[in-house]
Amino acid sequence: MFVGNSYAGTQHIWAPSYSGWGWISLVGSGSNDTPSGTTPYAACGLTLIGASGLTGTYGASTTFAQLLAANGANQPASSLVPSGQTTTFRTGAAAGLTVLITDTLLDIPKDSLAATLEVVAWDNSSGQFPTWTQASVAWMRGLIYCGMSGPFTVQNIGGDINTPPAFAYPSFNLYLVPEPSTFALAGLGAVAGLMLRRRR
Repeated sequence: MFVGNSYAGTQHIWAPSYSGWGWISLVGSGSNDTPSGTTPYAACGLTLIGASGLTGTYGASTTFAQLLAANGANQPASSLVPSGQTTTFRTGAAAGLTVLITDTLLDIPKDSLAATLEVVAWDNSSGQFPTWTQASVAWMRGLIYCGMSGPFTVQNIGGDINTPPAFAYPSFNLYLVPEPSTFALAGLGAVAGLMLRRRR
């Protein structure tokens, strides 16, 4: 069992874009992160989860986050499973930040040398998707907005010897997985464009 202090740092999680780009997925530090980066969340029309005005959809108490985990460093994303407790988000100046918790992860040995983790977040304003297992299925069906940080490794996992580690994760945003038909139409458009060019 791993006991870790999760969701530390000043990285942020963003709600989807309302500018017709709900499928856009960004990962990386933005200008409001520490250390700061150049990922253009605000420029793409994204809003921090829990920001003023977001009380239902993408509100602080209706958007959930959780850790996925696998024992060992640099494990493939496909091996990560929901392992800890869910948490929600903060408001005001702390919008976009999760409520800090000390997380207990199953299937990670105490004092493990390393574990591969990933932060996931999803909209549960409907109340129908209280777990990541349920939310991820709905996400793949295009029913709700979710997001993922991508896997990262944390060293010296907490237990009887190690102090539970605080760690940072990449900022990211929630987005909608496009329906397969959307990809098909985009592909047909590209083929038609090629045919027109060839005829000219």
